[in-house]
Amino acid sequence: MKPYKHHFSEKESDLTIISDSQEAIIKAKESFYYHRKVIEEFCKKNETFLKSFSPVKLDSNQPIINLMLNASETFDVGPMAAVAGALADIMLDAMRRVTREANNLPRIALVENGGEIAIDSKEELTIALFAGNNELNLNIGFKIRKKDCPIGIGTSSATIGHAISLGEADAVTVFAKNATLADTGATKIANLVKGVDIEKSIKDALDFADDIDEIQGVFINRENQIGKSGKLPTIVKIEGNKNKIIDGFKNKYQNKP
Repeated sequence: MKPYKHHFSEKESDLTIISDSQEAIIKAKESFYYHRKVIEEFCKKNETFLKSFSPVKLDSNQPIINLMLNASETFDVGPMAAVAGALADIMLDAMRRVTREANNLPRIALVENGGEIAIDSKEELTIALFAGNNELNLNIGFKIRKKDCPIGIGTSSATIGHAISLGEADAVTVFAKNATLADTGATKIANLVKGVDIEKSIKDALDFADDIDEIQGVFINRENQIGKSGKLPTIVKIEGNKNKIIDGFKNKYQNKP
């Protein structure tokens, strides 16, 4: 059965959900709206949660808030650095939960939220990396296999996108056990990639990543220089439109529900 692809936007969020289960996609979307509302209400009551660039000590009984607070503490950044990845993880959990109840796990479950990706798939997927006009980035991708899953992928950039980065990297892509950690880790590591010595800035960031158990692997691009460390999925050449986030199934999608 061909997988379904569903794309939608809500305020700052731009999302794509992919699965062979329409019910799973519907549940993921419901989960998004519920948990985005939770975050919005929490931010109204806790301004430091929204604006802090450092970890904050707050109490919550909401899983998504605690995901963000814990990731923030792990990487010494503000909790909102984890927001896109945390939403992706919560949505992926909703997809897996509904199909477990039906004793029919999907072969493909993927959520992409503004470039932060949560995947649990039995089918092979290819994820393209894009970081502006840096020539090294134009055809780079990562092949995600069943053995790699579940996996979270987070990317932070100082040269493209609207997210805040305090560094100078074209792209820092982090692989972790979930998208919350990958998203937050990418923000932290990208903040470290700076200075006139490009090679040293990449090395210093990789050295930091090597000391963080929650990071499985990291790939850094800055001004046509690259660095990588840890356990990365297979790097492949991407054919076709580099702006596509998902390359492997782009000709197979059905645009429902």
